[in-house]
Amino acid sequence: MNKVITISREYGAGGHAIGKRVAQELGVEIYDKDIVRETVKASGYEPELVEQEGEDVTKTGSILKSICAGGAFFPDTQTAIHDVQSLVILQFAQAGPCVILGRCADEVLRAADIETLNVFIHADDLHRADRLSKMTGVTDPAELQRMLTKRDASRRAYYTHYTGKRWGDTHNYHLSLDSGALGDDLCVKLIVEAARA
Repeated sequence: MNKVITISREYGAGGHAIGKRVAQELGVEIYDKDIVRETVKASGYEPELVEQEGEDVTKTGSILKSICAGGAFFPDTQTAIHDVQSLVILQFAQAGPCVILGRCADEVLRAADIETLNVFIHADDLHRADRLSKMTGVTDPAELQRMLTKRDASRRAYYTHYTGKRWGDTHNYHLSLDSGALGDDLCVKLIVEAARA
């Protein structure tokens, strides 16, 4: 396998767990928190800030960024972090085959003409809420739904802001997999087979 696999995912759809298993099956590195760590090193920003600004943006934040773009009085920390993060993603991808989670990696690498297999993992709300409840210990259905909706809205706004494309649009990915219907095992198998093909 000589491709980089990028995995975009709905919150609670199991993208991290699936990506980790894919990387193990293929014997390659997976990059997620490593991107945060290297971005912190390269940018000098605090880890909490990089974690917060590295993949999420609210719809209001996206509108404000558009209004303030280029203004000398409104430095955009998130864009600075995104730019450094993009360089980190490029470095990881140039080092060899790997799995990279989120952070617009599909578009970052497409723009750099690096061969990728782009995957989107999604699931229905019931499966995602169940997985999220197991991850967080939250059991209130309304709170779980609020968490899912908020994180997905942030990821959608971030992706659209930095790529000009729609997050989750099947045209942006080679594979779009429903982990709720297919299960993690089959998702892993399909991604590994596609990567080896």
